Amino acid sequence: MEIKFCPICAAELIEREDAQQADKLRLSCPDEHWTHWDNPLPVLAALVELDGRILLARNAAWPEKTFALITGFMERGETPEQGVARELKEETNLDADQISLIGVYEFIKKNEVIIAYHVKASGEVKLSEELLEFRLISPEKLRPWNAGTGHAMADWMRSRGLTPEFMEWPEK
Repeated sequence: MEIKFCPICAAELIEREDAQQADKLRLSCPDEHWTHWDNPLPVLAALVELDGRILLARNAAWPEKTFALITGFMERGETPEQGVARELKEETNLDADQISLIGVYEFIKKNEVIIAYHVKASGEVKLSEELLEFRLISPEKLRPWNAGTGHAMADWMRSRGLTPEFMEWPEK
């Protein structure tokens, strides 16, 4: 989403130097009512383990044969752990039985910070309309991608004594 107008007075935003960081340009109100900081968004990611296998899903907007972790945004008033459990339930109908942090990862391309968890889950998979299909893959056959949540998958694999073999993320 591109922000063009001040949410206080509706004036068109202008670029100006940040007072504390002269090398940074920020969009701000010409009357100094508001500044758009453009901070990264926290994104939650779940490496979902179901019956010893890892669930990967394909988003409706992705090319065929492109599968990844379950992800979503935190909501106001929830912890990251509550948020990842909620996203898992909303997108797959699975229940989060155990949640443990894998790590925190930059995703500069999308201006996001990824908080990734290993989630042991139970239940029957029923995908939301956001997701078209899923696969259950044994951990040793996972092939992480060299960006975003792929780094979390690789770190999780290493923690299990597995050597990740990276793949290229398909372009649209």
